[in-house]
Amino acid sequence: MQSWAFASPPALPGRGPELRLYDTADRQVRPVATGHTATMYVCGITPYDATHLGHAATYLAFDLIHRLWLDLGHDVHYVQNITDVDDPLFERAERDGVPWRDLAAREVALFRDDMAALRVLPPHEYVSATEAIDEVVELVEKMLASGAAYAVDDGDYPDVYYHADATLQFGYESGYDRDTMLQLFAERGGDPDRPGKTDPLDALLWRAARPGEPSWPSPFGPGRPGWHVECAAIALSRIGTGLDIQGGGTDLIFPHHEFTAAHAECVSGERRFARHYVHAGMIAWEGHKMSKSRGNLVLISDLRAQGVEPMAIRLGLLAGHYRADRDWDARVLEQAVARLDRWRSATALSAGPDATDTIARVRRYLADDLNTPKALAALDAWATDALEYGGHDAGAPRAVATVVDALLGVDL
Repeated sequence: MQSWAFASPPALPGRGPELRLYDTADRQVRPVATGHTATMYVCGITPYDATHLGHAATYLAFDLIHRLWLDLGHDVHYVQNITDVDDPLFERAERDGVPWRDLAAREVALFRDDMAALRVLPPHEYVSATEAIDEVVELVEKMLASGAAYAVDDGDYPDVYYHADATLQFGYESGYDRDTMLQLFAERGGDPDRPGKTDPLDALLWRAARPGEPSWPSPFGPGRPGWHVECAAIALSRIGTGLDIQGGGTDLIFPHHEFTAAHAECVSGERRFARHYVHAGMIAWEGHKMSKSRGNLVLISDLRAQGVEPMAIRLGLLAGHYRADRDWDARVLEQAVARLDRWRSATALSAGPDATDTIARVRRYLADDLNTPKALAALDAWATDALEYGGHDAGAPRAVATVVDALLGVDL
C-alpha cells in the first residue's frame, strides 16, 4: 500500500535529551531504550469513514515520537497497518451500495490526504490486511501447531480461536481484571458468547468463509483474518521481535493490543512483544465522546473544506497532553489560530531575542513524555518577547521556526 509523500524534517544543531514515555504496561514514565534503528508499530484505520479528530490526535502523538527519534539521530522503522477486511467496512459498503474494496480505497486516499495536510511523517511501511494474508495464515498455522489455537467446528463454520491463557503473562499490558476484560471484549468486537469456545475471552484468529463475505484459502479452510492477529502478523513480518513501541489510542489497549502482543509472544517465546506500550487519549466534542452513533464526529476533511488551516488543527490538538482525554470545541480552534498567527508574526521579524534557552526547553519538554503544553508555552513566551520587546539576534526567528518545523511539525 502506498503511503503519503513528505519531506524529511530539517536537522537541528546539537542534540536533545533522551526520550522518556509513559508505558501502559508498567504504569510509569520511563526511558525509551532503543538501538540505532528505532522501531514502532502503530495501528491504522479501518477505512470505512473519514479521518476524525480522534484519529488525528493519535497519529500526531506518534508523529512527535518519530520526529524526536530523528532529532536524536536514529533511523526509524515505522510500520502502520490498514484493517481493510473487517465487519464495519463490509456493513458500510453494503449500506452505501458500493464494493467494499472501492470504499476502502476511497477512504484510505482521503486519510493519506489528511495526514499529508497535517504534516504527519509517513510510516516506512504502510500495510493493508489484504496484503498480509499469507503472513496471517503462517502465524495461525504456528499457533495451531503449538496448541495456542484451536478450531471451533460446529459443522457450519470452522473458525479458529486463540487460547487466552496460551501465555502466562496475558493481561500484563492492560492490567485489567477478568470482569473488565470480559466487558470490554464484548463491547469492542469480541464474541464471548460464541458456542464451542473453551473460554469466553478466546479471540478469533480466522473467520471461516460465510456467504457474501470475501475469503482467502488456507490449510484450515477458506476465510479471513481476525482483527488482532492481523497486526501481530504484520509487525512480526515487517519488524520482527524486540519492537520498541506498540502504539495507538487508549481504546485499543484491550482487547486489541493485549491480544496482538499475546499472539506474537506465544510464537516468539518473548516475555514482551514491545519494550514500550504507548497510548493516546480520546478527543471529545463539546463534552461528549465523539462517536458515529452520536453523529458528532469532527472530520479533518470537513475542517479543511471549511478553510481551516491544517497547521491550526495540528496546534489545537497539540495544546493538550497526548495521554489526556480532552475536549475540542470552537474555542480550542480559535486559540490555535491565534497562536499560529502570533508565532508566524514573531518568526517573520528580522531579529528577535536569543532563542537558545527556548529551543533547549522545547526539546526537554517534548522528551519528557511529549509535554506539548509546556513546549507550546515556552514558544509563546519567546513570541511575546519578540513581538513586544524585539531583540538583536538576527538568527533567532529562523531558529525558532526551524525547531517548530522539526519537532512540532508546524510550518510557520
